[in-house]
Amino acid sequence: MTSALTHVLCVDDDPDILEVAQISLELVGGLGVSGLDSGTRCLAEAGTIQPDLILLDVMMPGMDGPATLLALKAEPGLQGIPVVFMTARVQQVEVDQYLALGAVAVIPKPFDPMTLADQIKAIWVELDR
Repeated sequence: MTSALTHVLCVDDDPDILEVAQISLELVGGLGVSGLDSGTRCLAEAGTIQPDLILLDVMMPGMDGPATLLALKAEPGLQGIPVVFMTARVQQVEVDQYLALGAVAVIPKPFDPMTLADQIKAIWVELDR
């Protein structure tokens, strides 16, 4: 990964969390951000949006984060997009499961809006190594 991180797709069923994450990444982090409210919409629209990275909620109705990640990995053109889970479920066994599914990192909820962009950028730098 030699390109700069410029666009993040945030997927969360909670409109308040989605809005705070978007504002944080845009205003604090200077990133382009698209927001979607479900795993189903993520699958339908990620190919058109072409984000550099997907910030994905774990617990969503219908298609949850892990199911969305597995479906993304099965789609040509989408499987290479790094996925970072954002969740309140961060016991070590849970984090290990998310990473085993193919997530590149896990950010705990509640997150700090002032540092979220820095966390995402640090993950991006690690992926580039």
